[in-house]
Amino acid sequence: MTHDERERFLAAPRVGVLGVADPRGGARAPLVVPIWYGYEPRGEIVVEMGRETIKAQLLCAAGRFSLCVQDEQPPYRYVSVEGPVTSVEDPIDPAVRETLAQRYLAPEEARAYLAATADQLEQDIAFRMRPQRWRTADFASFAAEFAEVGAEPGRDGRTG
Repeated sequence: MTHDERERFLAAPRVGVLGVADPRGGARAPLVVPIWYGYEPRGEIVVEMGRETIKAQLLCAAGRFSLCVQDEQPPYRYVSVEGPVTSVEDPIDPAVRETLAQRYLAPEEARAYLAATADQLEQDIAFRMRPQRWRTADFASFAAEFAEVGAEPGRDGRTG
């Protein structure tokens, strides 16, 4: 993907998968969890979570995280970013929480969600991360080549 393509892709409302180092128990495997996130091109990633969660504790300790987002419809695409935590908002700004809810839910659902979870404002914090490393893939060209090969006479895998 080009720089602008990856920025637009990451800015679209997709569920991300957050990864953070998890040294508990010597496992050396990262904690990997789905998460809502916010992003504007050339900006920072923002994620929200409870202050006392394992995610938050690990993010504070590691000081960095990765986020991967994908398009689950063919042709498949993904963007993965990694970078340092640049700030922690504790407690979270209500506007950040509202923006995330509106990003992922229809207007009525967002209002209902925010009302039903208003008490979380006291427990939630937000982490911001500036992407340093980007990894991207867009399999559109591969899919087009594959489709062309399959469309050629005698090249569709059938015999006779």
